[in-house]
Amino acid sequence: MTGDVDAAMGRALELAAAAVAWGDTPIGAVVLGPDGGVLAEAANEREKRGDPTAHAEVLALRAAARVHGDGWRLTGTTLVVTLEPCTMCAGASVLARVDRVVYGADDPKAGAAGSLWDVVRDRRLNHRPQVTGGVRAEECAALLRAFFRRQRGL
Repeated sequence: MTGDVDAAMGRALELAAAAVAWGDTPIGAVVLGPDGGVLAEAANEREKRGDPTAHAEVLALRAAARVHGDGWRLTGTTLVVTLEPCTMCAGASVLARVDRVVYGADDPKAGAAGSLWDVVRDRRLNHRPQVTGGVRAEECAALLRAFFRRQRGL
């Protein structure tokens, strides 16, 4: 599955870069099915949709639920995302029963997969996905740094 995850992160990076065109923070997400194939993918669309919940992860999970054989229960799937999920997205992955969350860059300001909070591994919840962070982290972080430098006019 390592090759699948690396390829999925590459695709997530492409999606993230595309989000810049409509003014969104460059974050991309890919949901891999139990066989390692892509079930769904998305980029941030908060600005595009005017929707505070239109994070890449939520959009990708929604799309995956439409095609996955078990409805909203995304058992056997892996969520691959360029930035550590926030509390909303971490919670969504738990509630969707995602088996594994893989992310690129840590988010010390809002990360909920170990950096600031650890929603995905909270023992009080009935489902806890495996978490792997740091996959192609420098590429993911560089994309975000460049975006925020441009936003600040630097």
